[in-house]
Amino acid sequence: MAITLINPDGLPKIDVYRQVAIVSGTKLVFIAGQVAWDADGITVGEGDLAAQVEQCYLNIGTALAEIGGSFDDVAKLTFYVVDWTPDKMPSLLEGISRGAAKLGVTPVPPATLLGVAALDVPDHLVEIEATAMLD
Repeated sequence: MAITLINPDGLPKIDVYRQVAIVSGTKLVFIAGQVAWDADGITVGEGDLAAQVEQCYLNIGTALAEIGGSFDDVAKLTFYVVDWTPDKMPSLLEGISRGAAKLGVTPVPPATLLGVAALDVPDHLVEIEATAMLD
């Protein structure tokens, strides 16, 4: 299995993630949106977007490890952020950086960011879903 992450010529070169993932493999994996719950279902980082993003990354990593994968197998992420405004970007990027560092991931795969009114639990500020490819 291989995932090649690129920023094509003619598109902005974004340091935080790559614009395109070229994927080959045999198992397409869809991971449900992960929120900032720990293994006991307790919200991590109440009121702290960066901490919640980091926990979401770790939860995606845990889900992938269970099926023999890792965050390196992720081809696409979708972020759902409550009451998104551009001033939240530094906290979002901090959480991405911390989560990626703990998982040893560089660069981050393509991502889509959507602002939403609310999530399932009022304390949740972000939900992240992943699509991965495994051999």
